[in-house]
Amino acid sequence: MQNITNNFKITGNKKISLNNFDTDYTADVKKEDAKAILKALVKETADLQDKLYAANKYSMLLIFQAMDAAGKDGAIKHTMSGINPQGCQVYSFKQPSTEEYNHDFLWRHSKALPERGRIGIHNRSHYENVLVSKVHPENVLRENLPDIHRVEDIDDKFWNERYKSIRAFERNLHNNGTVVIKFFLHLSKKEQKKRFLQRIDDPSKNWKFSAADIKERGYWKDYMAAYEQAISETANDDAPWYIIPADKKWFSRIAISSVIVETLKSLELQYPVLPKDEAYRLQQTKEQLMGE
Repeated sequence: MQNITNNFKITGNKKISLNNFDTDYTADVKKEDAKAILKALVKETADLQDKLYAANKYSMLLIFQAMDAAGKDGAIKHTMSGINPQGCQVYSFKQPSTEEYNHDFLWRHSKALPERGRIGIHNRSHYENVLVSKVHPENVLRENLPDIHRVEDIDDKFWNERYKSIRAFERNLHNNGTVVIKFFLHLSKKEQKKRFLQRIDDPSKNWKFSAADIKERGYWKDYMAAYEQAISETANDDAPWYIIPADKKWFSRIAISSVIVETLKSLELQYPVLPKDEAYRLQQTKEQLMGE
């Protein structure tokens, strides 16, 4: 699947257009084969995560960003279904609290970073501060920043500094052993409408729907522009973005799992090898137990 996932990878510091990325691309993978493919990838992920946990050298941060109904929750559930819970932690970021607004915008995300040996999953992330806040700049006023008194003060320089802060944050993570992978689940507006209607018609899914979702749908073009700039400004080799086709949930899960597996493989993880004296003492212990 490596050749497939490379099609989604964005590392260059250049302007991208989401119109150039197909939302229902499936790489000729057949739906009837998807279950078996994903099962194998989940198993491989679990095996690699066990080595990640044992080696205690790297951590991995998976960031999921998307428009409403793109399938972030389902993608996390299915791609991480085989992971040992001890080696994984998931955080879903909602509207910041008063305490969080009283700190810098990266504070609450820094607190939720995975420790060595673990996979951390951020369902929405620090990117909300250049996505939702870009579309609704009045949110920035809640941060009570020294030089920002009104929306008109939030200019291009402000956003460029924020992108710069994000790049520095992620570079520091990379330099200290955290492997950062950023997923944008690229959903079409047509497919979002279909999923919204399904949530309304299915009582078991009503809880997933909010009138606010329709309001945000009205800002679709603004969000696409915000995503394009955020991805363009922050994609690099140390913290790549992957634009995942999200109209077919079964394929997006395969694509995400493939990226995770290939990235973990690239770390060449190994189980720790005991020093000779410890290995000798272990063998003595074995002989003692065998002699009982």
